[in-house]
Amino acid sequence: MNKPDNVVPLRAAALTADELDLARLIVVTLNLEIQPEDIDPEAPLYGEGLGLDSIDVLELALAVSKTYGVKLRSDDENNRGIFTSLRTLNQHIRQRQSV
Repeated sequence: MNKPDNVVPLRAAALTADELDLARLIVVTLNLEIQPEDIDPEAPLYGEGLGLDSIDVLELALAVSKTYGVKLRSDDENNRGIFTSLRTLNQHIRQRQSV
């Protein structure tokens, strides 16, 4: 889904290598008109920030599952925290991969 040009989070914090890989996945999966390097890892994924909606998050969850082998369930009570930002999503993925 293409996002409007006026929804461009300015990068305030540096991306780790893992976060940059995840940012690339987000940009490609959702066909965003932003460079992965320009995503602020601490900016909200929903609404303000990256501007994702619930359909975007479902698409992203499927891509994360296929790419990282980490299942993200729609009924998980922790989803709000998991999808808070690129950084929290990346931390969740890394924690689940090490289990």
